[in-house]
Amino acid sequence: MNRVVITGIGAVTPLGNSFKDSWERLHKGISGISALPDRLHLSGITQGGQLSGFDALQYLSVRECNRLDPFVHYAVAAAAMALCDAACKQTSGFASILGTSRGGITTINAAAARLARSDNRQTKLSPYLMPATTASMAASHISQKFLLRGHTLGISNACTSGGNAIGEAFRLIKHGYAAGALAGGAEAPLCDLCIKGYGASGALSKNSTAAASRPFSVGRDGFVLAEGAAVVVMEEYESALRRGARIYAEVLGYGNTSDGMDMVRPDSAMQAAAMVSALREAALHSEDIDFVNAHATSTAIGDAVESEAIHKAFNDYAVGVPVTANKSMTGHMLSASAAFETAATAMSIYTGLIPPSINIQALDTTCNLNVITKQLKIDKIRAGITNSFGFGGVNASVVLGGSTQLRIPPVKGQWNKN
Repeated sequence: MNRVVITGIGAVTPLGNSFKDSWERLHKGISGISALPDRLHLSGITQGGQLSGFDALQYLSVRECNRLDPFVHYAVAAAAMALCDAACKQTSGFASILGTSRGGITTINAAAARLARSDNRQTKLSPYLMPATTASMAASHISQKFLLRGHTLGISNACTSGGNAIGEAFRLIKHGYAAGALAGGAEAPLCDLCIKGYGASGALSKNSTAAASRPFSVGRDGFVLAEGAAVVVMEEYESALRRGARIYAEVLGYGNTSDGMDMVRPDSAMQAAAMVSALREAALHSEDIDFVNAHATSTAIGDAVESEAIHKAFNDYAVGVPVTANKSMTGHMLSASAAFETAATAMSIYTGLIPPSINIQALDTTCNLNVITKQLKIDKIRAGITNSFGFGGVNASVVLGGSTQLRIPPVKGQWNKN
């Protein structure tokens, strides 16, 4: 079995248009939530996690931008930055595995609106509408853009998709089916259809302030919808060592379970089973985990059930292990959050900095966890676990580890869209 490590990270999030900028704001506890444009003030929802100043033309041609949905723009940008960060030039056998919950929903929303405004028997739609909005198009276009020739897989597994993408890439490399992979998640859901749809389900916060995303807090009333993407470069450990790569963290275990009970109501037993499965593969006990990067969307039931699941998986250790909730600052980027939170977990292991959870007025008594509200510094983090859960009862947990032996100096790299 091969060891698998993360050697590059790229991201575009409400916190910044690079992983570096996003991480700087994340570990300092700075929110990326802001007021949505007036046209998107629907169903009483006013706050969102929006990209600011993102320029797709830095990574794609005009023709590509016109043909592809924004979720693909974000995915390609994150992949380009991840490859540059990893200084990885030999990628011909790499896999491309990208998750997305909503795929090309922004483009579908615009096409549907166009049909509604006109006589749809005469209205012509783009011949690229169907391929451009396909959930697998982010993975496929990354394979094309960066000349990857390995496994190409688009995963649409609700909000868990980005975590599943990284977990499945881990399995491919571990078992020798790929030398490396670009894996992550991407979403562009800030459109009428998503806001009204999630709003109708009662899942979105109606808080009108930048503190609307309040995981584990008393008074939380739903998640804040956000857009973005995160992609990591994953490689076989010995190969990464030979080329002198910087290694952020090692992927040690991956658990994937199904609740098998309800479309939206989560089940703590099977969430716990995902964590236990990941720990078992990592050959670790709960006491070996130095922190939990929680799914923690800020819904009343979701946070309470995840808290219960952590107690079931960690037993007596659950009340002491530090827990952080990145969505308090990014909002819920759906599949991109799962990928970003895995990347942030890797960066915590690399730097020894665990980001705080913000906007917690008072911890809900149903969430009996050690939720940290200030940045935590640990000189040597042994391992961390990150959770992602989604509609349909899909659960994924990834365990990452690290040591001082893995901290190899970075190699400078460049990426050119031409």
